Amino acid sequence: MSVMDLLKSRRAVRNYLPKEVETEKIQALLESAVLAPNDRLRQPWHFYVIRGEAKERFEAIAQEFLLERFPTKPHLVKESLAVLEKTPLVIVATADIIPGDEASSEDNEYAVCCAIHSMWLAAKELGLGMVWRTRGVGLVRDERLMKFLGSPENKKVVGTLFIGYPEAEVPATAREEVDKKTTWL
Repeated sequence: MSVMDLLKSRRAVRNYLPKEVETEKIQALLESAVLAPNDRLRQPWHFYVIRGEAKERFEAIAQEFLLERFPTKPHLVKESLAVLEKTPLVIVATADIIPGDEASSEDNEYAVCCAIHSMWLAAKELGLGMVWRTRGVGLVRDERLMKFLGSPENKKVVGTLFIGYPEAEVPATAREEVDKKTTWL
């Protein structure tokens, strides 16, 4: 499959089969991530692979978070937790923060975004589905996630990746034509 075909067929997959992702495929995803472009070859990423018992603990903090965030919407909490429970693999991606160097820290975040996109394309090629969560049940901006990860110093969570074998084919979404998003100067 060509890169363009991968780009055109990549989808945000939120529903997965109850099948564990093989360690070899997880390793392939991580290897694709570290090939991403990054400023000054700082390689500013770290990935936390969450499955098995660790995933059960992650689900518990997600439930606590969701109950606090949506106390009057139990159906939303239930639906969000159901998606998480059906997700076989979670990977949290962090970027290095360089104290006193805001510009380089921001560049590091961009590099991790590229690493996540590389993983997304690799997931498609490996027959896996993925969705990149930055809010909600991804816990990206919640201190409980950092504590769960071991409170690593000088790290910023860029995203939580939900990964598994797609339950069904996800249809394409409409995209605006490139000409509407491009200005030639």
